[in-house]
Amino acid sequence: MMSKIILLADDDQDDTEMFCEALADIDENIICHYADNGDEALKMMQKQDTIPSVVFLDLNMPIMDGWECLRQLKRDERYKEIPVIMISTSSHKNDMETAANLGAVCYFVKPNTFKDLKQVLGLITSNIENGLKEALPNLEKNKYLHIFI
Repeated sequence: MMSKIILLADDDQDDTEMFCEALADIDENIICHYADNGDEALKMMQKQDTIPSVVFLDLNMPIMDGWECLRQLKRDERYKEIPVIMISTSSHKNDMETAANLGAVCYFVKPNTFKDLKQVLGLITSNIENGLKEALPNLEKNKYLHIFI
């Protein structure tokens, strides 16, 4: 079975550890790369031979926030087709609209529990191989996901 590569950019170390631990519990073939900010995420992608299956970007990070990283990903021919999911503890409507307008496929409000995080990540990762963009509208029922496509 082929590995699924997930890239997470989030400056909160606890959130990052929980996120990667949840992915490891879901599927041992998932490789979780992580960066502390958008600039580091872009540099990681440029150094990698393989492109991530999906990118998760936290909104608020130092050096380069998720918004600017998303803008740069969508302007780059190599990366513009990668599904990008914006993540935040906030569920502000303006942030969701901005994410949609900039080309994110989804806005993910960080759950409070490991169980909920694992459930949402399981839904997302189980649909990577079958076409995440096509599957996302079917995941709209999840209270943590706000789908744009």
